[in-house]
Amino acid sequence: MPAAHATFALAPAIRAGGVLPDGAYQLHRDFVDFIVDGRPLLFQLSDLDAVSPLASDVPPAIFTAQVRALLLEPEASAPLPGGRYVIYGCPECADLACGAVTAVIERDGEDYVWRDFAWQTEPEPDLERNGYHGIGPFRFAGEEYRAALDALTHTGDRRRVLLIGARVAVLARLAAVLRGIGIGADITRDAEHVPDEELSAYGAVAFGRAVGEPERAAVRAAFDRAGADVAYVDGLAPVVPLLVAQIEQALDRGPVARRRLNRLEAADGHLCVEVSSSCRVRVTAYRLDRLHRTHTHEIFDGVLEPGPHRIPLDARATRGEAFVVARTAGNVLVAAVRATADGRSGAAH
Repeated sequence: MPAAHATFALAPAIRAGGVLPDGAYQLHRDFVDFIVDGRPLLFQLSDLDAVSPLASDVPPAIFTAQVRALLLEPEASAPLPGGRYVIYGCPECADLACGAVTAVIERDGEDYVWRDFAWQTEPEPDLERNGYHGIGPFRFAGEEYRAALDALTHTGDRRRVLLIGARVAVLARLAAVLRGIGIGADITRDAEHVPDEELSAYGAVAFGRAVGEPERAAVRAAFDRAGADVAYVDGLAPVVPLLVAQIEQALDRGPVARRRLNRLEAADGHLCVEVSSSCRVRVTAYRLDRLHRTHTHEIFDGVLEPGPHRIPLDARATRGEAFVVARTAGNVLVAAVRATADGRSGAAH
């Protein structure tokens, strides 16, 4: 009789960076962790400093190859002898010599089984000495397992975005969050050598503020050559929730007539919101102060009736460089707070 199924899911996780006592730097890494029976698998391994192979800062082709390997697709092969796969590796270099948690991944009918977990530093692990004898085996239902992993690279509806910018840490955090909410995300600085079929899978390209016009033009040219129709997003500020909202808005290709949230403007001390049907609307403001620190303010959360609405803005929430994000259950809109004639933000003073 087969063992009971364990639940399988994925969730964004981080390995925090920092400065060590000897002055060396510890890299910050954003990655997707494996959630087994509702708990991160990494937490079941005693005090382990490691990340999964599904890291946000790896090249798109490598990330996709890692997903396909975990799915045991025919063109993917086990990276280690004996049908073993790296589950967690070194966050600094991903070298097996530094040590990695590996496991055998195999199919049993429609199910996927992870078994024989071990700490491995050589091509062949010593299961007796370095095996995680209290971990697994785990049997995952095939449909649940495939759905979770497929969502990371699913391109059928082109909910996938290419991130281009200079601030790698921000891009990595952004990619992790996007993947966590079901939007595929890859990071690059050069799209020229990306295959056309891969470029065609993207629904949007998001540029960071530090990306110059020559780089932007080169990216657009690459997508034009591939015949890919994508939305281009100019990142308003290095604020992850704001960038997520911009990307969600860009990926929304549905008919305007079917959207509940039709208009969002912020100027002259007021927020102008227009909805097509009765719905709950939540508006959040993100403000950058003179030191470029982010401040978040909840502006409005309530049910609006069809038509335009004028909502007062708090000057404290929109002073300086500020942006607003409005959300309904169906769509999201983003707007910059326009300055008034006196040069200050468009909030009430």
